[in-house]
Amino acid sequence: MVIPASALLTLVALCSLKLTGELTGRLVNAPELSAKEHTLEVTLHAAITKGGRNSFYFNGQPIAPTLRLFPGDRLKITYVNDLPAKPLESCAITPCMDMTNLHFHGLTVSPDAPQDDVLDMMAKPGQSLHYTVQIPKDHPPGLYWYHTHPHGESHRQVLDGMSGALVIEGIEAYVPEIAGLSERILIVRGQSIENAPDAATLKHRVALNSYDCGGEPEAPEEIFTVNGSVRPRIEIAPGERQFWRLVNASADRYVDLQLEGQQFEIIAMDGMPIAQHDAEHRTRRAEHVSLPPAGRLEAIVTGPSAASPRRLISRCVDTGPDGDPNPAMVLADIVPKPAPRAAHNTQGSSLVPNLKTLDLAAEEKAPARFTVTFTEDKHSFYINGDKFALDAGPMVRAKVGTYQHWKIVNATKELHPMHIHQVHFLAYAENDRPIADPLWLDTVNVPYGGSVDVIMDFTDPVIKGMSVFHCHLLNHEDKGMMAKILFE
Repeated sequence: MVIPASALLTLVALCSLKLTGELTGRLVNAPELSAKEHTLEVTLHAAITKGGRNSFYFNGQPIAPTLRLFPGDRLKITYVNDLPAKPLESCAITPCMDMTNLHFHGLTVSPDAPQDDVLDMMAKPGQSLHYTVQIPKDHPPGLYWYHTHPHGESHRQVLDGMSGALVIEGIEAYVPEIAGLSERILIVRGQSIENAPDAATLKHRVALNSYDCGGEPEAPEEIFTVNGSVRPRIEIAPGERQFWRLVNASADRYVDLQLEGQQFEIIAMDGMPIAQHDAEHRTRRAEHVSLPPAGRLEAIVTGPSAASPRRLISRCVDTGPDGDPNPAMVLADIVPKPAPRAAHNTQGSSLVPNLKTLDLAAEEKAPARFTVTFTEDKHSFYINGDKFALDAGPMVRAKVGTYQHWKIVNATKELHPMHIHQVHFLAYAENDRPIADPLWLDTVNVPYGGSVDVIMDFTDPVIKGMSVFHCHLLNHEDKGMMAKILFE
């Protein structure tokens, strides 16, 4: 459903958010903005809420709009840093300077300014950035997202909720039945309860499971919200099929998603339609889906019967002996739908799917061309023994037009999600064993004490310039677990 942007809509959404941001309420959608004449222009501000948290502001309200574009459209964002010169919160690297910028996570666009540049585009308080992001005409349709990415300060900004959904239209060309279904965009974020006076109430509200599931034996510090609400109600009639698009927008927590009593009919992961690389098997079914921080799921779901469990939950995730607690909890309650929702936007149904049939067997069997090794100590986090520095040169160079076998090794005692900007990769082996039904992703969990083998897709001629890859536990990225890659 495409909703025209207006100040009135934003105010209505904000009022609803205030209601659902307490302990209960219906799911609330962010305002949606769409391109006009192939261009979407928007002004975002970075500012402080009355509660002292970092936030995006749109039309004067603390909310992040959902951005909707078609392949070939242009996104123009004026991003104004209205954060105070003296930060109100601490950050991973001192001194904090309240710098900020934007990353368009998963988009296959240029890493050079004024597009997805997280290295040189940086706004201090009182400064502005002007982004012009050209969406390629052959860009895969799907769910992406945007969030801040200032090195050293990204964790606290994303933890505070500085993120939003970004949709590239046209996915119904890959799975036509989506066009007739109601659509939901679900943004899951972590909310800190470490110093919250109502922490006990919030834990009870989400039925937070206190038992140890593999992480450090310490009290959980975060709960999940969905579209800014704690355990909202999602309306779906028993037996009704809906199209859900969900992003794990948390700064440092894993989601193992399960709709109790139902399966997910997976259409896409990390914005990449399954059909793009496997036209014979356009969907896959799963009882639950693991999403690392930054992971996305697009799936058809079926409303459970009135007699079955009716909860959307995140299962317990074992993050390792040195990992943070990631217990099970309830994300939302499923309730009968009183009235039909609008169907998914079908304007992109005339797009021609960009299907790719690839034979990567030779590259998979060849020795890794590059190995990424995650290590850490009590003070910092490293890739291949190096701590990230803004003035460092590229750790690796990638020839545009090639596929490359990379091995990611996790030499630590905690789970790490590896993300690379600009490109997707095929994750095909874990701990040197083939993965059944491998998927194309842009973020992958690397098991503690283990490894993942991937085939990087460096074939897009649009992607040239300096970019980065890093652990998407943003506290780890802030403390050094990031490196540069030069696409040439």
